[in-house]
Amino acid sequence: MRPYHRLPRPDRVSLRWKIAALAAATACLVAVAVGVLVHLWTASDIRGRAGMRAYNGVYSAMDAYRRTGTLTGGARLDPADLPAALREPADDERHTAYDGRIDNNVGPSVWGAQRVAGPGSPVLAVQVNMSSELYDLRRLDMSVAVASLVSLAAAVPLAAWGAGLLGRRLRRVSETAGRISAGDLDARTGPTKGGDEVAEIAATVDLMADSLGRRLRTERQFTADVAHELRTPVGGLLAATDLLPPGETEDLVRGRVRDLRALVEDLLEISRLDAGAEHPVRAHVPLGAVVREAVARTGFDASVTVTGAGGAAGAGPAETVETDPRRLERIVGNLVVNAHRHGAAPVEVTVEGRTVVVRDHGSGFPPDLLREGPRRFHTGAAERGSGHGLGLTIALGQARVLGAELRLDNAPDGGAVATLRLPAS
Repeated sequence: MRPYHRLPRPDRVSLRWKIAALAAATACLVAVAVGVLVHLWTASDIRGRAGMRAYNGVYSAMDAYRRTGTLTGGARLDPADLPAALREPADDERHTAYDGRIDNNVGPSVWGAQRVAGPGSPVLAVQVNMSSELYDLRRLDMSVAVASLVSLAAAVPLAAWGAGLLGRRLRRVSETAGRISAGDLDARTGPTKGGDEVAEIAATVDLMADSLGRRLRTERQFTADVAHELRTPVGGLLAATDLLPPGETEDLVRGRVRDLRALVEDLLEISRLDAGAEHPVRAHVPLGAVVREAVARTGFDASVTVTGAGGAAGAGPAETVETDPRRLERIVGNLVVNAHRHGAAPVEVTVEGRTVVVRDHGSGFPPDLLREGPRRFHTGAAERGSGHGLGLTIALGQARVLGAELRLDNAPDGGAVATLRLPAS
């Protein structure tokens, strides 16, 4: 099982802050919309009430002027600052007009005007100043702005807190899915609060893990059963080859039976690794001697260089390590066999400290193998030769049993490089 590590995403923006930003933007839009609507409605109401006051003021002033000949209520005859629109009408009807000019500390106003006695007669006008109402409007705008800022200051932390709860729930589901993808089929999110889409996603991930676990357990059990059942007849075949007369046929049959027996043993070993039934038997052994023995057992030609503590070949014996020598020999042997079978000579094995490096000079590991890891019964590129593709799988499984790290890579100048780093005692 590969350890799960969350991938670093320096360009990733947390969902929490996205939701908080969305809430802030929504609050700003609502505040602006409400502020504009309130401002427009209030300004329209102020002008309407000012126009009504001007209209009624002209009516009262005209009635008093016609009865007494005096001007009341601030009325004036033909004022110089009367808007031109109110000088033009020749009828004796009352008219109003808005004047946005600011003169002599008099702000925007509404004028009401009417001719005293028909065409050519003076115009009686009343001016209604809206400065106080407009000042109240500015205060209202300021109050709305302050209220909006206060609401925004309260809404953003609340949205960030709520989004944080949602983000933590989603992160639990993400971590569970990551652990499952890394091989931990027992990982589960478990019940989540809310009964919403996040809970549905968590339940779906758990159901997927249950289904995947059942399927993989079935496949592993099938592999173990097949390998176990084949072991007896293959052993009988190997014994039966002793009854064949010596010759080319006997050598061919014996070789094929040996290959079949090795495949069955590999399948049994993989099934035990998958089931977690393998446990190391540790001992203190010289790493260099174990590696030399493992290379010799393969029967292939490979140079072994043991680097001492000084960093130079032959400077001293390799480090003594606490490990399972049988499993270590299995790993090194598989790597050397894989290098000869799928790579090209020369094959070089280097031991330095607690690290063992096996390198060939072939075409290197295929990109999909480096990206996804070795797959069973898949040897990668055709130019890397033939085989059942279990050697690297077993090597990785045995390395996990030892608590070691096995890294596969390609050398810059060509060739596959497998690096085994044993853990500290």
